[in-house]
Amino acid sequence: MASTPATELAEEILEACLRDGTWPARPLDALVERALDPHDPLLAEAATRALIGIVVERLGDLFEPELCDVYARLFSRVIARALPAYNAEELLIRYRRIRQARRFPGGEVRRVFVLSRVTLGADVAVTSVVLAAAKERFPDAEICLLGPRKNAELFEADRRIGSTVVGYARSGLLRERLASAVELQTIVDERGTMVIDPDSRLTQLGLIPICEDARYHFFESRAFGGDLDTPLPVLTAEWLREVFDIESVAPFVAPAPQERVADVTVSLGVGGNEDKRLDDDFEREVLAALVRRGRPILIDRGAGAEEGARVDAMVERLGRPALIHVHEGSYASFASHIAQSRLYVGYDSAGQHVASATGVPLVSVFTGYACERMLARWRPASAGAHVVTVEQTNRPNALERTLQAIEAAVAEG
Repeated sequence: MASTPATELAEEILEACLRDGTWPARPLDALVERALDPHDPLLAEAATRALIGIVVERLGDLFEPELCDVYARLFSRVIARALPAYNAEELLIRYRRIRQARRFPGGEVRRVFVLSRVTLGADVAVTSVVLAAAKERFPDAEICLLGPRKNAELFEADRRIGSTVVGYARSGLLRERLASAVELQTIVDERGTMVIDPDSRLTQLGLIPICEDARYHFFESRAFGGDLDTPLPVLTAEWLREVFDIESVAPFVAPAPQERVADVTVSLGVGGNEDKRLDDDFEREVLAALVRRGRPILIDRGAGAEEGARVDAMVERLGRPALIHVHEGSYASFASHIAQSRLYVGYDSAGQHVASATGVPLVSVFTGYACERMLARWRPASAGAHVVTVEQTNRPNALERTLQAIEAAVAEG
């Protein structure tokens, strides 16, 4: 098994999980052993990426309640192997206890810690709903978002929301990813405080305990809602109503305001997930069609050198039209521009959730999703959202349908 690539081990594990609800012990042990290898960082990186990207993320992306228990049984073993202070059975028993929605009994709360989901889009679609509820339910308490700095910047202009930076190594090794939960334990160790965990990667989706159960409320977004095709912001609001008796909370953003520069905002970034994008020709044709409308456009350079280079090359091929402005800077600053625009166009990414939260008409191109329920959960829920789904069967007319969606969004706006 030493010569078997990490991806093959991960695919074997995933296939068994989906088929039988269990997994072969030897491939999992081999994959975890590589992920924890202290002498070969390249081997450890490949194994970590396969374990998280192929097994863990797929189990979550399917939004099947029974797969949440499969994940918990599997990953509690991984945690116990990486962090010997934990016992796999004890982690699993606790998880099955805290996953049950528990109504807040009342009492004084001085501070509410809300855990970031780490990804920007999830922090708009899910975490912001939790923040809104916390502000309403606990008007005299301090609300503190725990997570990466760039995520906290999305709410920087809201004086009720403070933040404490907690990093998460999204591209790091296994032990580095687990270390965030250990850091959280020290931060939230205060009397009179509460922790709300909206299925955060910081706790490995609720598996690593960071405080006593009485102060901890866990929203298992992958299971809540069962077989319904309800979007995540709506499900989050329903859970908050059950637990905190709060009505009518919705996603929001509050970035530091930027000077308005464009009527149309565009993001073709996919956060490194190439399955979410189509191709260069599609993107160029969409941008060219927007230029022909004669309105100023702001396109984000995206995250990382590759996405930035792609945007630069596309603008260059279009002859660097005067109408196109390229955004460089924090994502929060781009979010401010989205909120001031009249139309947003992009792939399934954070921008669609910002546009939806701020009432901006939008066109979102969805492709590469794991299943129909994943599409239903993550699609923007606002009235002005136009979602273009792309599969192999309808890929040839994706451009035509996207341009039609743009026309419809402009007419409504």
